[in-house]
Amino acid sequence: MYQEKIEEIKAAIAAADANNPEQLEAYRMEFISKKSVVGQLFGMMGQIPNEEKRAFGQLVNGVKQAAEEKFQELIEKVNSGSKASKSQEIDLTLPPDNEPLGSIHPLTATRQRIIEIFERIGFNLSEGPEIEDDWHNFTALNFPENHPAREMQDTFFIEKNPDIALRTHTSSVQVRVMENQKPPIRTLSPGRVYRNEAISARAHCIFHQVEGLYVDENVGFADLKNTLYHFAKEMFGKETKVRFRPSYFPFTEPSAEIDISCLICGGKGCNVCKGTGWVEIGGSGMVDPNVLENCGIDSKKYTGFAFGMGIERITMLKYQIKDLRLFTENDVRFLRQFSPLMT
Repeated sequence: MYQEKIEEIKAAIAAADANNPEQLEAYRMEFISKKSVVGQLFGMMGQIPNEEKRAFGQLVNGVKQAAEEKFQELIEKVNSGSKASKSQEIDLTLPPDNEPLGSIHPLTATRQRIIEIFERIGFNLSEGPEIEDDWHNFTALNFPENHPAREMQDTFFIEKNPDIALRTHTSSVQVRVMENQKPPIRTLSPGRVYRNEAISARAHCIFHQVEGLYVDENVGFADLKNTLYHFAKEMFGKETKVRFRPSYFPFTEPSAEIDISCLICGGKGCNVCKGTGWVEIGGSGMVDPNVLENCGIDSKKYTGFAFGMGIERITMLKYQIKDLRLFTENDVRFLRQFSPLMT
């Protein structure tokens, strides 16, 4: 009796067909799954006399193999039919769908422009690690241990004793350059820096700097001023005015803040420049002789100047952006405004 049932199932398998995924799934449920007719045959094993179980088992295994082979044939048939239908749906005469292109981030555009300006007057690029030791980030730059000037650059420490921290400025890169290169040195060091500051419209715990260094014989403050005059006029326009205000930095002496005439009001006074007509863009000065000596450079033979500025500050001035937080929020509505910067 079970032989007749087996023959019926084999015939049904041979006659089965499928032209779409739904029919293929129906076949699987009927002949492959645990609750299929083939699965029911295995469930009959307990009802078969012991002397017939061997022959019965061989027949059922044959049916199972036939069902699986047929299933693979149907899978190939359905897949090939699906590919053919898709190829027929494609109109090769239509133009391709162009994916929308992104744009250069404003910070990246500003960084590239700054590098381009200084490369044209002989500066090369230098990079260094963002996790620095105390020597390169502080001590070599004339920050004595426990000196109040270190509090101006409160940072994120990775380890203590010895101190390992996220760098607070890219001046650490300049130290590495001076340690490994003999003058003349003319280098530009852009990169990310970190300081433990409250995030606001004008400050962030992570931002970008670009610092320049020139060391050679007979380098004077006039060289520094002319270099920064050239940068300001190339970056902001020929009508831009530049002024220097006395300041203090541990690694330069004398030191000066760099101001440019306000781009919003043209120097007449507005809310952005707080009525002064000037906005600060960075700091500068002549490299302190102690810094040169710490890096193995003879301060009696060589002199140098250094300057640094925040890329965010330059970008905010150039594109009249009033909230620094917009640079890191990745708001597409903000970034789309800079699509003309795309290269």
